[in-house]
Parts: sequence; structure tokens; C-alpha cells
Amino acid sequence: MTSPKVFLTAEWRKLALAQYAVDKEILSEYLPAHTVLDDWQGKYYVSLVGFMFVDVRLRGFNIPFHTNFEEVNLRFYVKFKDGDTWKRGVVFIKEFVPKPAITFVANTIYKENYQTFPMKHVWIEQKHQLEVDYHWKNRTWHNFSVIASSKAEEIQIGSEEEFITEHYWGYTKISTNKTSEYGVEHPRWQAYPVKDYKINADFGINYGNDFSFLNDAKPDSVFLAEGSEIRVLKGKQF
Repeated sequence: MTSPKVFLTAEWRKLALAQYAVDKEILSEYLPAHTVLDDWQGKYYVSLVGFMFVDVRLRGFNIPFHTNFEEVNLRFYVKFKDGDTWKRGVVFIKEFVPKPAITFVANTIYKENYQTFPMKHVWIEQKHQLEVDYHWKNRTWHNFSVIASSKAEEIQIGSEEEFITEHYWGYTKISTNKTSEYGVEHPRWQAYPVKDYKINADFGINYGNDFSFLNDAKPDSVFLAEGSEIRVLKGKQF
């Protein structure tokens, strides 16, 4: 039975993540109140992330035609001091999904910035190779594809992959002095060694002029995580 504090359960699978180091001043206007930017060895990353939502359940119930779908988002990393504890989290610039009902629920309840676009994905699993490709149509078709080894490996403690994947809170800027917080629970993930990748996306069209310079930038890193079952907890504002 689902705990009363659990809002959504699902699986996040085959997460393609591309990290770009950006000037922290770019992120300042998106920073929720009471949070500070979280850096990886002095770098302030935004990540382009594509993955599949699988077996989505709201409060324990499937929504017809909304159980499996793609998501692509752009996010950055923050932390919030709750008493004596630092909580490490993410802030989403925008999140794209193909289901209007998901957009409505996320924007209404969590005050996120979801948008609905046509989307599709391709997974090709071979003996020695795994190809994952996420497509979305915002004016034109964009895509993010990764070719990786078919054998997943444990994410190493202290690695950049750990920094990117081990953020268990979501923070949203509600106003200049109000922030929404929710927790995400999942086990430690594995990742597939990446052989090659292609990003054909217009960051200006998708995420605004602040990020259009990424059209000419090369990611600092790209990796592919397997993902797992996840639980999104009820949120709160402060």
C-alpha cells in the first residue's frame, strides 16, 4: 500500500544526461529563495536530461494512457540548509512531456514549468551496445541520442556521476521569497559507459535566450544511467 506521503510512484529508465558548465550569474534569476547553487569542483552545471517514465501511478492508481511516456528537461543543482542538514536538490528550467494531464498536475500541484510537446523515443538493445534516443517537437524536431556499452557499472563514490544523480530534492521558485520543496526516493543507480552521443537541439527555442549559447557549446560530460523505481513525496512551501 502506498504511504500517504507518497504522491507519485514510477520507474525512471535509461536517463541520458549531458552536463554543461555555465556562469553562475545565468542561474541566479532561476534560483529559488533560501537555496544556494551546488557546484561540482567549482563548476556550475546545467544538465540536459532525457528519460522514460514507466508504470506511473498517482497515489497508487494508474491513469489510463498516462503510465509510460518520455520526458526531456533542463535542470541545475542547488542545496538547502534545513537546520543542521544540507539537502541537495535540483531546479528545473523546463520539463517537456507528451501528456497534457501530466503537465497540468505538475504545474498545478508542484508549480513546475512543464510543457506538452509531441515526443518519441528509440531504444535499440544489442549484445555489446545500447542506443537510446529521445525526440521532441518544439517548432521542429529536436533529439538527444547516446550510444553506450550494454553492460551497466556501479556509479563510483565521489564521481561526477554520483554528484549528478545523488540529488534527492526538487526545488521550485514560487516567488521572490517563496520556494516549493519535494523529496524523491530511489536507490543508487548504475551507469553505462558512453561510446558516442549526438545532441541536435536548439537551446534558445527550448529554454530561452539565456541558454541559446549552449547551441555552440560541447558538454563537459555525457553519461547514461539505468535508473530505477522512484517515489515522489508530497511537497511543501516555505
